[in-house]
Amino acid sequence: MAKRAKVADELALTAEMRLGMRVKLARQIRGMTLKDVADAAGCSESLLSKIENGKASPSLPMLHRLVQVLETNIGWMFEEVDGEEGIIFRAGARPLIALDPLRQGDGITLERVIPYSSGHLLQCNIHHVDEGGASAGPIRHVGEEVGYVICGEVELSVGDRSFHLKPGDSFVFESELPHHYRNVGTERASIFWVNTPPTF
Repeated sequence: MAKRAKVADELALTAEMRLGMRVKLARQIRGMTLKDVADAAGCSESLLSKIENGKASPSLPMLHRLVQVLETNIGWMFEEVDGEEGIIFRAGARPLIALDPLRQGDGITLERVIPYSSGHLLQCNIHHVDEGGASAGPIRHVGEEVGYVICGEVELSVGDRSFHLKPGDSFVFESELPHHYRNVGTERASIFWVNTPPTF
């Protein structure tokens, strides 16, 4: 009985953590502050922070108000992905996207390291940039980005600064800064690129 109760407690904690992460993700995607959401949903910032960190569970009426404010639904808040299908993405089986609504550009293909899912807090792609290729932009949005140049040479522009990057170089920046990149080498470049929250 004690073991069964312990397992139930652990499952409840996992559900609270997942719900909290989904609330936070939905808030960040919409560029809203804790205060914005708390005021609109009729709760305190402190309570909302506890919900986002898995330290408190919202009542059903509160949950309904939150999903209205965040323009989502309760089903998405509790959606689960189980099994290998949601964990492992085999070499050669990852989707390739030639054009993307936000990052489309000449000579760029995105290889999804993490196939898009509304449940992920991270978005990760390998950006393959042909010789002379460049991203559309500059663009800006909510979040943070980090990358690692696998091969080739690229110029990364962030705000009013530009950086010449070679294999092994890495970078990190706030996504609110206007950013743009292009291949300045004589061969295809590949960049391992992660951002959070997912933007496309």
